[in-house]
Amino acid sequence: MPDPEGNKTFEELFHELTVRISSGDPTSRTVELVSQGTHAIGKKIVEEAAEVWMAAEYQTPQQLAEEISQLLYHLQVLMHVHQITPTEVYKYL
Repeated sequence: MPDPEGNKTFEELFHELTVRISSGDPTSRTVELVSQGTHAIGKKIVEEAAEVWMAAEYQTPQQLAEEISQLLYHLQVLMHVHQITPTEVYKYL
């Protein structure tokens, strides 16, 4: 059940991205990233990972949580490009 504040779980985000990507909406940043492929998404992941690190060093826990959420988003976009489900990832946690 979606959070009334608009927050979502890892699985809810994955489902939302699945729907967004399958819509093919050319105005969607997610669809644009998928069309750019692994290299572009990988660059975003590296950038977001650095922002997580810097937030951990110098910002509030709330700011760190926000940066982590952006990293998780980009990781999920990459998962979609390579057709990897959360269940496949969970096997290794």
